[in-house]
Amino acid sequence: MSIPTEQKALFLKEKQGDYTIGPYVVDQPGPGEVLVRVESTALNPVDWKIQATGYFVNQYPAILGSDAAGVVVALGEGVTKFAVGDKIFHQGFFTNRLGTFKQYTVIPAEIAAKIPDNLTIDQAATIPLGIATGAIGLYAHGWERGGAELTPPWQTGGSGKYTGQPIVIFGGSSSVGQYTIQLARLSGFSPIITTVSPHNNDLVKALGATHTIDRRLSPSEIVAEVKKITTAPLQVVYDAISLGPTQEAAYEIVAPGGTLILVLPSLIPKEKATPDKKVITTYGTVHAPEHKALGVSLYQNLTQLFASGDIKPNPVEILPDGLASIPEGLERMKKDLDASICAAKNPQTSRNGQYNH
Repeated sequence: MSIPTEQKALFLKEKQGDYTIGPYVVDQPGPGEVLVRVESTALNPVDWKIQATGYFVNQYPAILGSDAAGVVVALGEGVTKFAVGDKIFHQGFFTNRLGTFKQYTVIPAEIAAKIPDNLTIDQAATIPLGIATGAIGLYAHGWERGGAELTPPWQTGGSGKYTGQPIVIFGGSSSVGQYTIQLARLSGFSPIITTVSPHNNDLVKALGATHTIDRRLSPSEIVAEVKKITTAPLQVVYDAISLGPTQEAAYEIVAPGGTLILVLPSLIPKEKATPDKKVITTYGTVHAPEHKALGVSLYQNLTQLFASGDIKPNPVEILPDGLASIPEGLERMKKDLDASICAAKNPQTSRNGQYNH
């Protein structure tokens, strides 16, 4: 398979700067890695937040992108999990070598998975960051950037382990929210309560939510609605939005001894915080050394979880202009909290984009 030495990439030129398309070297896979021709790459809220704030990235020009699906074109030393020509999906990271807003990227083979026959490449590109953030928040060790320390449903004894225990997920129609609902369902949680815009009620209920609450309600109204649904202690609350109002309501409803999982830094006022409620801002990447073992375990099971229909991918909308569509897609996402992901499909040198919500 012919592999070029140079490719097109979308660069963030400088801190809080503009995007530009330019040339970039095609990296070669090292031991344990594969080189992937990116056919579809997904956009996430973190991408526009990096551009707006400068978080996570220290060197510019920078190539962002945390989700990719494509075709394996070269194998690093020792890789036996995949063969050239396999279609896979994986999570990128915030370095030019691992970013996914380009035509070719590398990934450790142990944190990539084959795309099952029932998914398109575009659908597969919506999976990695969203499901990693949901899984790490629920199942990682309970340190400051970890999770609630639950047993994953794909491990022995994990399926249905939490039957009868309630959970609340704020932002159920977000990408992270959709995957967190499905993981909670596999873990046995019930009721599964989520906040959502009313027009997304059917979407989240099809994924496993048992009760929906209008996200436009005030924090106190949301707390009241939760109490109408369940009086059982809420040991796990997942806030996939993590803005001030959602954190206020989420912290109020999590029970003493329970865990509140956030995707952004805590905004809980010190005067309201109590030592009997654990608040974790999860770090949703399988590239982090502290999450690598969980990530490897997750990726060993993702192909089957999606092939069986136990987990379903996010809906997808295709953008028209490939890499050039990404800045506009990020602006759309920035203005719409219900929107979750954009992705771009790569037929060699041009890309057709997709916007998932």
